Amino acid sequence: MLDQRRKQLLDAMGIRRWVRRDLPVQVSPEPVLEDVQPVGDLQPSPSGESPAKDWDALRTQVAACEKCALHASRTQTVFGTGDRTAELLIIGEAPGADEDRQGEPFVGRAGKLLDQMLLAAGYERDMVYIANILKCRPPNNRNPASDEILACSGYLAAQIAMIRPKAILSVGAISATSLLQTDLSVGRLRGEVHYFGERRIPLIVTYHPAYLLRQPAQKPSAWLDLQLLMRVLRGAA
Repeated sequence: MLDQRRKQLLDAMGIRRWVRRDLPVQVSPEPVLEDVQPVGDLQPSPSGESPAKDWDALRTQVAACEKCALHASRTQTVFGTGDRTAELLIIGEAPGADEDRQGEPFVGRAGKLLDQMLLAAGYERDMVYIANILKCRPPNNRNPASDEILACSGYLAAQIAMIRPKAILSVGAISATSLLQTDLSVGRLRGEVHYFGERRIPLIVTYHPAYLLRQPAQKPSAWLDLQLLMRVLRGAA
């Protein structure tokens, strides 16, 4: 049986309690997506500058970055946060207005929902590492441009290399399409274990918390994604 804390978290997420962690994961009957497995590493930055290989130097490098036009409109960069030796890496899309002000990914309502999702999966926020595809906020929260994603890709690749996570949770369409180098939707990509880079890090795709706030009917699907993630982390998938 689920403990009382997890029941409360699932209730807060809008998921009925009968969806249990210990049941086999129910995935959609869609075909295995062989065309996106395995995937390559993120592309290096076109600037020719190599990302730093230690955390402090990389953070300094990101804070001073002017590789794309986003540096002109940002309040500050959003480097990432959490346990630098975490087994689980969360990769979102791009900072929003709250993130741009606070310099931390996934704050505000979407961040609170992500925290609930992680707790339901057995993780405190400080037990994982959270980063985004972009380190700067696009104006008016528009989708990132391809050159902006490319400019930031070396930084994210350096973070992944230093963390060496056991699994990646890709959150939202921009994250999934960038990491998997595909144009398939989140709905098509979720429900499968994908693999990232030469180390073939298991990667699970799920909906962005901001999307779940707009479409709460998809919360049970996100919980199934978290169940699949937990199975991967336990070595059972």
